[in-house]
Amino acid sequence: MNLGKIPTKTASLDPDREALIDIPNNCRITYGELDQRVKRLANGLVDQFNVVKGDRVAVLSKNCIEYMEVYFACARIGLIIQPLNWRLGVPELSRILNDGEPNVLVHADEYTDTVKQLELSKAGVKKLSFGPESDGSYETVLANSTDSEPASSAHVGGDDPVMILYTGGTTGESKGALHTHKSVYIGMMNQTVAERILPTDIYMLTGQMFHIPIALAINYMAHGCPLVLINFEARQALEVIQKERVSAFLGITTMLNWMMAVEDFKNFDLSSLRNIQYGGGPMPHSVVKAALAAFPCTIIQGYGQTEGMTMSFLSQEDHIRALKGDHPERLASCGREGFVTSIKLVDSEGNLVPKDGATPGEILVQSEANMIGYWRRPDLTAETIRDGWLWTGDIAFWDEEGYIFIVDRAKDMIISGGENIYSTQVEAAIHKHPAILESAVFGVPDNEWGEAVKAVVVLKPGTKATSQEIIDVAGKNLASYQKPKSVDFVDSLPKAPTGKILKRKLREKYWQDEERKV
Repeated sequence: MNLGKIPTKTASLDPDREALIDIPNNCRITYGELDQRVKRLANGLVDQFNVVKGDRVAVLSKNCIEYMEVYFACARIGLIIQPLNWRLGVPELSRILNDGEPNVLVHADEYTDTVKQLELSKAGVKKLSFGPESDGSYETVLANSTDSEPASSAHVGGDDPVMILYTGGTTGESKGALHTHKSVYIGMMNQTVAERILPTDIYMLTGQMFHIPIALAINYMAHGCPLVLINFEARQALEVIQKERVSAFLGITTMLNWMMAVEDFKNFDLSSLRNIQYGGGPMPHSVVKAALAAFPCTIIQGYGQTEGMTMSFLSQEDHIRALKGDHPERLASCGREGFVTSIKLVDSEGNLVPKDGATPGEILVQSEANMIGYWRRPDLTAETIRDGWLWTGDIAFWDEEGYIFIVDRAKDMIISGGENIYSTQVEAAIHKHPAILESAVFGVPDNEWGEAVKAVVVLKPGTKATSQEIIDVAGKNLASYQKPKSVDFVDSLPKAPTGKILKRKLREKYWQDEERKV
């Protein structure tokens, strides 16, 4: 099992089939060309940079063909790729680089100045750059290397580490989740079954390559499908679907919201779409129904984490049945455990909670798709993976048929006057107001109740709403103690690389002088 050899199969069967369509750089490459360049890069890394199995290669770039080449080349010869979030500042990038201690740093030309500012504790880190304004070192390595199969690829197997993916940091400092060829491959199998991938699919990668959606994209390439690369912008995504006849993509909740909010959305030809997977956080009922009505295809939900890839799915049929009135409440569910996944919900003492549709517990996941641990953090690994089960930190209840309803992150639960308030329930109620595009609910200090419910919202373009209107709408669907006590309006919400809203960033200013107990 060697993920780096994925391009080889299609290259041998259909070398002229398009592999990568790089929209930002207006470039396209076939599977035959890709496989040749991957082998050249792999040989160049070994021969010219003296890397050995287990060494790390960091990448700082937006989505592009070269990025995917680095992924496959590193995997092919047993190197560990360390993708970097280009949105981060220099201090955090330096911290992550020093955590991984890469031997090589590959970067796009637009990050040349950033790379010069990085403070690296490891001496001798070699740098490769690509792009029209680069020093040309990346292409030079390829030009000076052979396209023969690297000898070291024969010694790479499923248990070898292949990538360090840093968590979104929704509840604190990001950590490096270490995945193997096998864990990624098993996660891909989960996705193949859930998405029902076809060899005729054309997949659009809307997320960034420094996070777990890269595995979903690689999965489509394993089936010989073309992969369309974009750096997400709502209108452009719609244009690309229309032009390239995209059939599938992963759209996190906020992306689907933004796409549907494009003024002339109905004028785009989206008939090529076969299936959309959504995730990245709970989606309110109203948004699910709007997406099902707006996009001419089936829709599934995938619940997952960097540490365990995608774990559960709300299937295409679940959505269709819910719209027909058969368990409509399950539109708020993240479905049931995936093909290669076992899930259980436990209380604080590790006891199973009943499938009664009410009793909350933490989601635990057992799967060979789980990470093998946090990079160089045995303490956190032992805390997160216990007896083969990944403790997710997500709180949920499940019904008698095993459908899982996430109610909150453990650290996002609000306790007001001794009552537990789940922010996702409040957000779902807020979204019943037609002007709401996005919302985030969290607890703020309150002298009387301990915590009070605060809502921060983004309105749809061209709409208006008052705080009281939103509170009133929420109050019609919640108990009095659950509804927001105050509402703030903002232009945008802070988000992690995964698209998940960073509530800790919103909370910070309210808790600066307080110690939060939750």
